[in-house]
Amino acid sequence: GSVVASYPYDDSPTHRPTGVYSKSADDEVFKYLAKAYASHHPIMRTGKPNCPGEEGETFPDGITNGAQWYDVEGGMQDYNYMWANCFEITLELSCCKYPPTSELPKEWENNRESLLAFIEKV
Repeated sequence: GSVVASYPYDDSPTHRPTGVYSKSADDEVFKYLAKAYASHHPIMRTGKPNCPGEEGETFPDGITNGAQWYDVEGGMQDYNYMWANCFEITLELSCCKYPPTSELPKEWENNRESLLAFIEKV
């Protein structure tokens, strides 16, 4: 896990594991939606999730192009964009895939304003 808003494409023509910006035709719209979410999240907006084992990982403005972060062939957000004309972003909300129940109220507080801002933009 991480704390970042990722947008298409997740796959790239070269299939290099990381570092390839795979720009979609709607790249500016995707960046706008991702920033709308990230800019209201107290951790995501810093661009420094500080996840254990990935302490040096950074995401400018708390967002990333999927393939630039890591290449994923056959991902859902790319599929939905290409075949269903659905503008989907992926939200990584925690370093921990399954946070303990005791942390859920804090996660809600971290994400509430981001969710509202995202809904307003959509």
